[in-house]
Parts: sequence; C-alpha cells; structure tokens
Amino acid sequence: MARLSRSMVACLHSARLALLAILVSGGIVLQILACALYSNWWPMLTVVMYVILPMPLLFFVGNDNSSVMSGGTDGWANFTKFLTGASIVGSIAIPSILKHAGIIGWGALAMELSSFAIFGVAILWFLQMSTEEEYSAF
Repeated sequence: MARLSRSMVACLHSARLALLAILVSGGIVLQILACALYSNWWPMLTVVMYVILPMPLLFFVGNDNSSVMSGGTDGWANFTKFLTGASIVGSIAIPSILKHAGIIGWGALAMELSSFAIFGVAILWFLQMSTEEEYSAF
C-alpha cells in the first residue's frame, strides 16, 4: 500500500478523534434518554460511578499506564485495579438493582447498559489510540 500524504494522515486522525467524541456523546445521550423518556431520574446514579471510575487511575498511577496494564505486584497498582473494578461493577449493578427493586423499567435498564457499553468501547478505543506514536504530543 502506498504511503499516504501528511495531510491525509492528519485528516484520518481527526476523523478518528471525531468518531471518539461522537461515541462519548452518544453514551451521554443514552444516559439522559434513559431518564427523560421514562420520567424517572434514578438511573442518573450511574453518573456517580462514571465520575469515580477514572479517579483511582489519576490519583494512584499518575501518567504511567504500563504499571496498571502489567501483571506486577505493586501494591498501589493492585489497589488501583481493585477500585477501578469496583467502579465498573457499580456501573452495571446500580441499574440492575434499580430494575430489580421495580424503580426503573426494562427500557431504562437497556438504555443504561447500552450507554455503559458505548462508554466502555470509547475508553478502550482511547487507550488504544493513546498508545500509538502518532498521537503522542512529545
């Protein structure tokens, strides 16, 4: 395959970033629609978990993502993995518990879980993009 011109590569990178932004926006829209369509704002409790989710990574790991992705025995990295896992489980558990208690319906639960799936895909895609050399600032 022929090498692409510099402007074409920049355009493709911009398109990937725009698609990532659209994914995150779609997740936010689904989150709000799960509440607004069914006139029940209890599913917004999941937003608390979305806010808490990146905090362990920011506080305990800093800028070194390799320690979290590795299988090392560092205590802080293991604590970070535990808190991140608890936040992920909470993001799935809150809508499930609300449905089990009869507070929300099946439609709101489906929208909440699909919003979580879209956010998960966006986060994984962002992590994959941030490891590529073309996206590094330095």
